[in-house]
Amino acid sequence: MKKEIHLSEVMENPKVKELLRVADSYLDRIGYTEHGFRHARLTAKTARNILEKLDYSRKEAELAAIAGYLHDIGNFLGRRAHPSAGALLAKDILSEMGMSFSEVIAVMQAISNHEEDSGTSTDPISAAVVIADKADVHRSRVRNPRFIKFDVHDRVNYAVTSSKLTVESAKRTITLNLEIDTEISPVMEYFEIFLSRMVVCRRAGDILNAKFQLIINGAQLI
Repeated sequence: MKKEIHLSEVMENPKVKELLRVADSYLDRIGYTEHGFRHARLTAKTARNILEKLDYSRKEAELAAIAGYLHDIGNFLGRRAHPSAGALLAKDILSEMGMSFSEVIAVMQAISNHEEDSGTSTDPISAAVVIADKADVHRSRVRNPRFIKFDVHDRVNYAVTSSKLTVESAKRTITLNLEIDTEISPVMEYFEIFLSRMVVCRRAGDILNAKFQLIINGAQLI
């Protein structure tokens, strides 16, 4: 019998916990920023908030939160294939938990399409997950600040001292407001690394019938 599955149940699933632990451990070993429980929780919370603020249904918001929490579980199988791998892993877990097939494939689609170089947002759930994932830019994700002079991704993340995503319902705007320490990384370096991510966020905003905006150090850039 199919039942309504909530994020809280997914978070307590032993397989999900192990997949997130192993996936983040793998990325740690190959030198990537944090992609573990903190990132999963924040992505889930942000994806849910985006859809709630833009008046999407409670069900869509819940599915976006679940997809946001699970979107990186496939990383231990390799970065290149992790969206599709994560979608297939999520399918087995959510089906075992009793989620309906239509909801399972909605979550799968969002997970499979969250990376800018291999996926495209086509519905509100996947669009919310893309924006929530890409908005998590902050120095807390850098595992070893000693390496920021060598790795531009770590340097740009470490330079971000404040990151806030705001959704204004009436104006239908989604604004990512960043404060960057330009002594660590110039704003142009941020664009060199993250321009493609901001482009997919803007496209995701279009899917949500909302305008995505980027503000860095008080200046609106998108």
